[in-house]
Amino acid sequence: MAKPEDDLSDPVVRNHNNDEEEEEGEQNDDIEDEGEGEGEGEDEDEEKDKDLESQKAKLRNSFQNFFSRIQHESVPIRVHDVVIKGNTKTKDYLIEAVTASLKDASTIQELFAASSEVNFRLQALEIFDSVKITLDSGPPELPGTANVIIDVVETKSPLLGEIGVFNKGEASSSSLEGTLKYKNIFGYGDLWDGALAYDCDRKAEVSAGVFLPRFKGLVTPVTARLFLQSQDCLKFSSFKERSLGLSLGLFSTRNHDLVYNLAWRTLTDPSRMASSSIRRQLGHGLLSSLKYTFKIDRRNSPLRPTHGFAFVSSTQIGGLAPDSRSLRFLRQELDLRCAIPLGFYRSALNLGISAGVVFPWGSGFSSMPSPLPERFFLGGNLSPVCTLGGPTSLWGFRTRGLGPTEPRRQFRSNPANENTDSGRDHLGGDLALAVFADFSFDFPSKWLSAKGIHGHFFASAGNVEKLTENAYRNFSLRKFTESFRSSVGVGVVIPTNLFRMELNYCYILKKFGEDSGKSGFRVSFASPS
Repeated sequence: MAKPEDDLSDPVVRNHNNDEEEEEGEQNDDIEDEGEGEGEGEDEDEEKDKDLESQKAKLRNSFQNFFSRIQHESVPIRVHDVVIKGNTKTKDYLIEAVTASLKDASTIQELFAASSEVNFRLQALEIFDSVKITLDSGPPELPGTANVIIDVVETKSPLLGEIGVFNKGEASSSSLEGTLKYKNIFGYGDLWDGALAYDCDRKAEVSAGVFLPRFKGLVTPVTARLFLQSQDCLKFSSFKERSLGLSLGLFSTRNHDLVYNLAWRTLTDPSRMASSSIRRQLGHGLLSSLKYTFKIDRRNSPLRPTHGFAFVSSTQIGGLAPDSRSLRFLRQELDLRCAIPLGFYRSALNLGISAGVVFPWGSGFSSMPSPLPERFFLGGNLSPVCTLGGPTSLWGFRTRGLGPTEPRRQFRSNPANENTDSGRDHLGGDLALAVFADFSFDFPSKWLSAKGIHGHFFASAGNVEKLTENAYRNFSLRKFTESFRSSVGVGVVIPTNLFRMELNYCYILKKFGEDSGKSGFRVSFASPS
């Protein structure tokens, strides 16, 4: 049986019993070597430089061969471990959930793509100042494996203020919004915010909410928002609306979104001049609705699309509460866009068609009116090019500027009142259809092109119609299309950091007596929907 020492490599042993003759020999050798020391030192440096250059060349060849290989063939690989560094507050499970796709990669190409996607998703959480992903070789005993090292730097400034101009899908004008956010309070990637918003339609909103990118075992983000909304529609429809409620995001992915809304809504008429149709809807109502939205947007830009297409479908059902004051309705919206590049001066032709229908449901639904705030109103200062989500606006027409109207109530004394825009209330419609075409192009000036300032010619047409209260019996598709309102125009588009502004001249081709629209210069605004 071998001794344990036999397994060890032999140590370097120096002999301490040598006589003085060896010491003298060494001294003589040192004396002889003094003259040769300088020459040998130079030779050693040259050899070291050659070795270093040789190592660099081998390393370069190795990298070139590696990158050439991954460009022309699939290189199999398996992720052995994902190492997370730098998160002192953020929960590990949040980052692990985002990075889970890395372990599904079976080739180096798939690992590169997955790493890029994970980097983007981590940055999108808005809780890290930087994200660095390093691919390292796996353990030597496991060839063909890799370790992924994710180094994050958590944000040093959790408090953030923002201001911007935004479009709401159901709105007819852009809103100016200010938001104050606090990030990652509890380490779940949570974003808490408070917001104030006001738009040109005299609509104001105060809200507070929270966003959780991944909570416990849920695979989709969770959002919850408390809001208080107030809108003054006295000028156009003789009512004021106030809503207090909660919005809860139940399911959200890149293409799908499911939201539940619960709100207590109050409609009032301080002017006491509302038409009979408006007066029948005044009072309190409970909104309990579920809204599903499917969205695909393959355009290269939401503000100036030059190629691609987009499609949005939203379905909303109201009346999900067992209360007599619950608003029962079905609402469907469709929106299709297409941008066609023309090949000169960065020109493109944008085409769009949007439609919507709303109808009450329940006992005797055919003779019931649809809820007033859920109806469709065309007109406003939005640009149809950027308003993705349903029929909302037409160039040249004012907010709620077309569609069915009804005379307001008149008093014998006929007191002066600010709400005498036309003496009629705009009631909106249960069916809406709008189309547009927009030809955009760069100016010859390089300075204007560099700033994104460009021109466009446009045309739009649309109509709204009443279907409820048995009005559908008299509906005629031919009559509906013949009564389309239309406009054309030309303008200059000026993009800014907050929004897109259009300075347009609009010419009304067709309108009817009670419509609020006229030819002339108008300013339109837009932001990504």
